Amino acid sequence: MGSQQQQDLKGSDELFQLVLQLTLPETPEHRESALLELSKKREAFADLAPILWHSFGTMGTLLLEITSIYPMLSPPNLTAHASNRVCNALALLQCVASHPETRGSFLNAHVPLYLYPFLNTVSKNRPFEYLRLTSLGVVGALVKMDDSDVVNFLLQTEIIPLCLRIMETGSELSKTVATFIVQKILLDDVGLNYACATAERFYAVSTVLANMVHNLLDQPSIRLLKHIVRCYLRLSDNLRAREALRQCLPEALRDNSFAHNVKDDLTVKRWLNSLLYNVADSSSDNQSNNNNSRGGVGGPSGGGGPLGGGGPLGGGGASLAGPLGGGGIISNHPNGNAGLPVGLGQPGGLGAASTGNTSLAIGSSVGSVPPSLVSSLGAPGPSLHSEGGIPTDH
Repeated sequence: MGSQQQQDLKGSDELFQLVLQLTLPETPEHRESALLELSKKREAFADLAPILWHSFGTMGTLLLEITSIYPMLSPPNLTAHASNRVCNALALLQCVASHPETRGSFLNAHVPLYLYPFLNTVSKNRPFEYLRLTSLGVVGALVKMDDSDVVNFLLQTEIIPLCLRIMETGSELSKTVATFIVQKILLDDVGLNYACATAERFYAVSTVLANMVHNLLDQPSIRLLKHIVRCYLRLSDNLRAREALRQCLPEALRDNSFAHNVKDDLTVKRWLNSLLYNVADSSSDNQSNNNNSRGGVGGPSGGGGPLGGGGPLGGGGASLAGPLGGGGIISNHPNGNAGLPVGLGQPGGLGAASTGNTSLAIGSSVGSVPPSLVSSLGAPGPSLHSEGGIPTDH
């Protein structure tokens, strides 16, 4: 037997032993060390994800590790030791989420819902920040695959409001990962249509992006700016959102405030130039609108121009309100109702998810949407839960 085969067998034996230590009831003290070793060596084990998923009791053990700290989330008393231990379990879930053989089953089992209480925390203490960042890593691993099933799942479970909150209040790294997730969702046609379906949704996303641009003037980050510009550029692919961006695109993106920051990044410069071209050229949009329908872009907009009251951005749409309100998917208590992983109850508005200066109470009030944008984007629509989920007309 060759030396390479001997090394492979040794590695397989080590892997199986570590996975076994996760679930053996007589060795609970070894579970923490097994979690640590597996998370460190997960890149070295090509088949780790299928082994974790198909080994008896292993996924249940990982979920038990996750749910065991729910009581520490509210009131916030999470220790660094507990956070590190759960982050090791989350690192293994990220491995399962990113593997093509296990990703579909991972989604079908709704495992990401167990992470949403972590994303819903607001404490800035380091243990909570690590917990949010590692949880975002799991979601980021899912969206990297450019899978429409992933985007549909994340939209239906209201990931965007959670990401928007982190984009405003998190650390730079958490903001970057959360913005990357929103970017990947927008790059999917369903995700773009979802974000531009009503004035409230578009305003929620664009306002958070604008606040981030303003903050970058004082604390520049080319990595974060890159994702923000890409989000804006993708939004400008939607004709109705493009018209609104002509009014609300931050001046800092128009006046070369970031020219020094992006001078060495040709990709960001190209994206920014394309964005400015899109929001500056209105003649082609008007021609497209006239060719499609006098009532609006593509016909379904209804009366009152391209963004009329009955169209996708008008009164017939659905707002971003939904299961983030009282008793929704993200309930105030992380354990939620008995028998459900995150507290599935009666869907509510998004009032509980206010972030800094940006009100995300989209379902209960649209008073924060500027009148100029309302006139461009159409009248506010009913809340999302009354429509039964993401729009189905795309």
